[in-house]
Amino acid sequence: MNTQTTGIKRAIGDLDSLPAMPIIARKLLALDLESVSGERDLLKLIEQDPQISAKIIGLANSPLFGASKRVTGLPDSAILLGLTRVKAVTMGIAIMTSLIKRPSGVLDTQKLWGHSLGVALAVRVLAQAMPRNTRPLDDEIFLGGLLHDIGYMVLNHLDQEISDELHTRIANEKELTIEQIEAELLVMNHSEMGAELARRWDLPDSIVAVIRYHHTPEAEGAEVGQPLVGLINLAEKIIAEYGCNIYTKQEIEAEEWLALGIDPARAAELEAAVLEKLEESKNSGATFN
Repeated sequence: MNTQTTGIKRAIGDLDSLPAMPIIARKLLALDLESVSGERDLLKLIEQDPQISAKIIGLANSPLFGASKRVTGLPDSAILLGLTRVKAVTMGIAIMTSLIKRPSGVLDTQKLWGHSLGVALAVRVLAQAMPRNTRPLDDEIFLGGLLHDIGYMVLNHLDQEISDELHTRIANEKELTIEQIEAELLVMNHSEMGAELARRWDLPDSIVAVIRYHHTPEAEGAEVGQPLVGLINLAEKIIAEYGCNIYTKQEIEAEEWLALGIDPARAAELEAAVLEKLEESKNSGATFN
């Protein structure tokens, strides 16, 4: 075992080396959106962070959500997007922001955000093709999509030198899969690191499973996060390199569609719908800096 690998294993077990869950994220987890005060408390929290407010408003103005006129305020954005979706997106932004290091090294957090948002939007399209009674909830879709690759930011936070090496190799060694490169370089891959952070922050078990098993949806431990784990795995295969140069196009087997209750005959139609939605999202303004 080399020195770098030992360092990563030691670092991921050191709570002091990772930031505490952002205060706004802790408060959001505790919010009851079914209560009379839930909406008021949610908007009050978001208004305290101008950057998050701007991203929520930008997302609301995306053609994806059918705004008939430009939305300029947070309350109107919340009405258009829905409170549960606003809560999930705010959680995702707050958590990702807490892990940013300046400068960020080779890891491009802007592109990672674009990829993560793209996965969330792709899953939303795919979920509509599932039987109604098995679809994941919208807040789960957006939180799972935004956080599924948070492990890359965890690694960059813990050891930027190894993070730089990982992403340089991913960019240059296209003949190898991410899993193969991570297995050579790291004791814990990005899925394991992200899940470890999510567990320490007491995120929902379903989201922990999404982060941990989005590359291995057939694993036994993935069950608690299904069907979202399978949906995110499928979405990443469809959108390939959208927003990030980490992934390459992969074939999707009929069994993967069937496992989600989707007719494989609709594969081409759904893949086209996903890519169309992602094109629409490019000018949403919901960027990550």
